[in-house]
Amino acid sequence: MPQPDFFEALDRVVAREIAKCQGLVAVERLSGGASMETYRVVVRTDAGDLQLCMRRGAGGVDRDNTSAVGLAAESLLMRTARAHGVVEPEVYYDLKEEDGVGVGFLMEWLEGETLGSRIVRSPELEKVRPFLAEQCGRELAKIHAIDLDQTGLRNRLPTLSPGQYLEQTWDRYKEWDTAQPMIDFTGAWLREHLPKQHDEALVHNDFRNGNLMIDGDEGLIAVLDWETSHIGDPIRDLGWICTNSWRFGQRDLEVGGFGAVDELIFGYEDESGKSIDRDTLKFWEVFGSFWWAIGCLGMTDQYRNGPDATVERPGIGRRSSECQVDCINLLIPGPVDLIAPAAPSRPSDMPRVDELLASVRDFLHGDVMSSTTGRTNFLARVAGNSLDIVDRELAIGPELRRREEDRLTKLLQRSGCLDDLRWWLVEALRDGSMPLDNDDLQQYLRESVVNQVSIDQPKYSGFRFAAKTAEQR
Repeated sequence: MPQPDFFEALDRVVAREIAKCQGLVAVERLSGGASMETYRVVVRTDAGDLQLCMRRGAGGVDRDNTSAVGLAAESLLMRTARAHGVVEPEVYYDLKEEDGVGVGFLMEWLEGETLGSRIVRSPELEKVRPFLAEQCGRELAKIHAIDLDQTGLRNRLPTLSPGQYLEQTWDRYKEWDTAQPMIDFTGAWLREHLPKQHDEALVHNDFRNGNLMIDGDEGLIAVLDWETSHIGDPIRDLGWICTNSWRFGQRDLEVGGFGAVDELIFGYEDESGKSIDRDTLKFWEVFGSFWWAIGCLGMTDQYRNGPDATVERPGIGRRSSECQVDCINLLIPGPVDLIAPAAPSRPSDMPRVDELLASVRDFLHGDVMSSTTGRTNFLARVAGNSLDIVDRELAIGPELRRREEDRLTKLLQRSGCLDDLRWWLVEALRDGSMPLDNDDLQQYLRESVVNQVSIDQPKYSGFRFAAKTAEQR
């Protein structure tokens, strides 16, 4: 495996900062981590080889946006949480500019499962899954009980009320040249349903299946990825772990795909002595899908403008429609006419476009994946999946766009190209001139979003639920 360009610089760091370290043996970037990089670092010590974990900004730099606190603050948060009884790995060293490795920190390597899909299905975790939701509730209660003033966190983190967080998130999306009517519909609904009152606490803000480390005997052993923490309404964390994106196909198990919401609430209330308002919890669950729908679009923006333009980013960008269909299911479920894929437009072509796409996909999923490991193997899978999206776009997209233009023309009572029609609707949703309870609006949103997910990810549980709901009506 080729070594990264910072190998020699990191070798000097570990030799200096890790006790009895003789030098660096290997560095491996792990799969996943679209916004941050995670590495397994192996060093040689007097007692033998030791594994460490390195958290590093994408491309070696800190994220430059309003939602990330920076890696120095993330390191402080992990140290603070550990000191207050939250399950955390020990942070050993914060990288400095003069180290030449990039922005990040070195921490303890823990053995456990972090892949959400395995956490919800692995037989090795069968014993602990029934208790995970309650454990999550208890750990969140500990996080929310941390004193912001005594720890100095109040001066290191942004403070966001629910209304401020909504507008900040919505404004981020408005900066991009894209009109996504379901995002604006959801933003308008959230604005109408803001919590009337809320506590103020440390909010992890990304506490979900996929950022938790699970052990087959102890259950939850580490809370990871504090990069978007802030001070605000603590119920945000409970709503986020209930968001369908993080249930990994187990839609009926509201908490991370492994537990019931009642178990989460019991653990939280028993540990904290505070009651959870269910309407506020629903607000934050809807907000979770809204936030991640925009976060996914942000991955496309980073692909276009960021330092780490991997094949993973545009693939995640297409997941925005998954979050939007979750908003459909939460707010306006109903009948949908699913579009059947069209046959190739020129079936006599040799080869057809769909055959070219399939051949490359099969090469990536077959030859490349069987010959690679680690992140390259992961990215080959992502690349093959992106080709599947292109294939479905060719088969379903033209008819979807035709129907969408027709529905929008009737809804808005004006003619124009599809992009113009979408923008006119988005502007009407933003200024409040389009009422959210308009039946034609809701039908348009269901038809366009659900069929878009049939292109982007037809295996997504939110799409299957929407299709089933349509069949039942």
